Amino acid sequence: MNPTHDTSRREWLTQALGLLSVAAAPSLAFANNAAHIVIVGGGVGGATAAKYLKLFNPQLRVTVIEKNPVYVRPYGSSEVLNQHAKMDDLNVSYDGLKSRYGIEFVFDTVTGLDPQARVISTLGKKKIGYDRLIVSPGIQLMYSAYEGYSEAVANQSVPSGWIPGQQTALLAKQLQGMRQGGTFVLAAPPNPYRCPPGPYERAALMTEWFAKHNPTAKVIIVDPKDSFVTDETMMLGWNRLYNFNLPDDYVQKMSSQVEMTQHSKPSMLSWVRGKDGGRTLKIDAKNMRIETEGETIKADVINVIPPMKAGQVAATLGLADSSGFCPVQRRTFASTLVPNVYVIGDASIADAMPKSGFSANTQAKVVARAIVEELAGKTAPEPLWENTCYALAGKDYGLFVADVFKIQADGKIGRINGKGRYLPLNATPAQIKLGARYQQAWLRTFTADCFA
Repeated sequence: MNPTHDTSRREWLTQALGLLSVAAAPSLAFANNAAHIVIVGGGVGGATAAKYLKLFNPQLRVTVIEKNPVYVRPYGSSEVLNQHAKMDDLNVSYDGLKSRYGIEFVFDTVTGLDPQARVISTLGKKKIGYDRLIVSPGIQLMYSAYEGYSEAVANQSVPSGWIPGQQTALLAKQLQGMRQGGTFVLAAPPNPYRCPPGPYERAALMTEWFAKHNPTAKVIIVDPKDSFVTDETMMLGWNRLYNFNLPDDYVQKMSSQVEMTQHSKPSMLSWVRGKDGGRTLKIDAKNMRIETEGETIKADVINVIPPMKAGQVAATLGLADSSGFCPVQRRTFASTLVPNVYVIGDASIADAMPKSGFSANTQAKVVARAIVEELAGKTAPEPLWENTCYALAGKDYGLFVADVFKIQADGKIGRINGKGRYLPLNATPAQIKLGARYQQAWLRTFTADCFA
């Protein structure tokens, strides 16, 4: 890592995040202190919004409606597969939000919305009124996008596990029990999808695990795309750790910046891009075969990460358009389809912002500020958002992508940092290892920021 470059990057991020910090400090001239803000969805976005609403104005009444009494975090969930974490480690309690901030929770399923009366209906026959409504519905997986695939198949034999839970535990059991010399195929999703580096981190962590426990195994990524976020730094890690030879176009692009090894011994890991026939067409769960545009592969374990759209509640409440996601006003994330409703997180159409927990967290803070200012009869300041995605190419091989965003001249959200987004290709071994430590520290501090 170039010290001068790294210093300037740190200074730039410090200035940008300082502006974000100022933007997150609300006016003290509160009005309508008795307002009731209801939040549908208790994941990262919903929990963060609830907490920061109370921090900005403790007099507000804030209620979260969430189906599950315990949050199961998706970020870091692939570490269950390589035995670096247990399923219980993914569980996050809502107790801190209740006891420290006085946030109310209703554990129920939302079934409808009356936008004129501003009333939410639930499966448990509750009618909950609101002054402002924030919806953070997450994503749902479109299992039926592939012939032969369904949620039932995913639950029984060909798991996805992209929404952590039963399928994550099943996939861990399958991978850890795979026969010696077996083949693991991971079907990566098309854009847009939650956690851009995630599928490739999952494949890398299992390659590392297999190298120790099943050294003749194969890991094959089939992909409808020809590139992915953090692709250069991730594949450089694969090259160093798993004898992976980068595609020729990547070698040509990267060779002037970093030395790569051309391995004669085949790698356990391979990546079949869209241009090479990597798009998934069909799943044959009975015979454990996956058909792509290029070939049909017989596997021992298949992990399908299907296309995604906004969580079901977004459609139920009339917040999603024909794209499957939710259009919003960029400045406040207010829905363009339903008044007095805001949509944050993976479900929102946020242009250049990725669908990540960090994005949901920063969007939630901006929305909380916007609502507090609106209730006080004021205009929220021009927002800034940030995102950082940490990923692992191996247990001690960390990398990242870090960005800051603002509204551009065309009215859309765009990235305002150009260089310094990624771990430099010439980073030292010590810096790479430190990146892995940052990832583990981030899991803890990020969870605390959202839920504690």
